[in-house]
Amino acid sequence: MASTRMAPWQGSKLTCVMTISLVFLAGAIAGAVAMNLGAHKLMHRPAVPFYTEGGKAIWLQRWKEELHLTPEQTQEMQVILDDFGVYYRNVLGDGKARILRILNDDQKRKLEKLLSEQR
Repeated sequence: MASTRMAPWQGSKLTCVMTISLVFLAGAIAGAVAMNLGAHKLMHRPAVPFYTEGGKAIWLQRWKEELHLTPEQTQEMQVILDDFGVYYRNVLGDGKARILRILNDDQKRKLEKLLSEQR
């Protein structure tokens, strides 16, 4: 029987450590590239708020199922969410109007840009 001799680098702890390090590094680079290409915004995008028209329907259905709401509770919840949506939109509108009053034209443009980026 012929004995096969391994090269010094084969089967060593160094090879194992290097392989694991390269896999980790490749994963880190792939993750960084993905985050840089927009995955970060998608991951941390806020859920549709329950006080918006589209969000109200989504959240009402979710709460109806998860909380096992009765038809009466569902109806009351819909009225509450409608009222809250009106209130919240009024507060937002008033707050934005008050902020815009204290800004100059350049600041207003920048604020509008910042707000549009949040959507």
